[in-house]
Amino acid sequence: MDLTLLTILAPALAAGLLVLSTHVVLGRQVLKRGIIFIDLAIAQIAALGAVLVHTRHWLHDADGHQHLLGLDYLVPALFALGGAALIALLERRFKAELEALIGCLYVLSAVAAMLLLAGDPHGGELLKQLLSGQILWTDWPSLVGPVLITVLCLGLLLWRPDVLEGPLFYVLFALVITFSVQLVGVYLVFSSLILPALAVNRMSGKSALFWGYGVGVLGYASGLWLSAGLDLPSGATIVCTLSLAAVLVRVSVRGQGSR
Repeated sequence: MDLTLLTILAPALAAGLLVLSTHVVLGRQVLKRGIIFIDLAIAQIAALGAVLVHTRHWLHDADGHQHLLGLDYLVPALFALGGAALIALLERRFKAELEALIGCLYVLSAVAAMLLLAGDPHGGELLKQLLSGQILWTDWPSLVGPVLITVLCLGLLLWRPDVLEGPLFYVLFALVITFSVQLVGVYLVFSSLILPALAVNRMSGKSALFWGYGVGVLGYASGLWLSAGLDLPSGATIVCTLSLAAVLVRVSVRGQGSR
């Protein structure tokens, strides 16, 4: 592997590790709550916010630059928080039907994004970027915001781990998902949350987190290496390698520290 390839993969792998640092913990809570599609729904709602910023031409100058900096993160974050608040409300009133309602939110936000981009000549490319991500082209400056959010979230979880059990879980989840979607796309957000959690779902304690992070690191590292070496779509490749790593760990550690 030459130096040029390493310089490309280093920030991409750092982005993957940032996503994994919070998603492995949050993914286990998603499985525990039985709201599997919340990550897809909130990620898609955040993506809808990004599409809205892109399609509002009055927010940009003649060169395509935004008049107000930071809208690419602020608006998706507000959309994600709104979606999280709605899901928290639905959980209180329609718990038995919550998963179905979350699925409806995902579909509605997805088709709303498609409608907003219907007349945009570059709409298909933007939609593909939001879904599949462009992690391979991540650079170091783009990681500054996600690093700050990740440090704050991990600090909060260490200080108050009971946050995962209460309604503040949705707020934390929405903030983390917003930055993750911008970094890796909707598909990888879902995979990073669910696949490591599924791999260690029958384990408990610190060993479960250890193996969960192992699945994520192996999946991202091997997926990035394959996508760069074979010129394959990075997001799709990492989803495949994450899936394979999850299956391998689920089979190989069966019975170790299981509940």
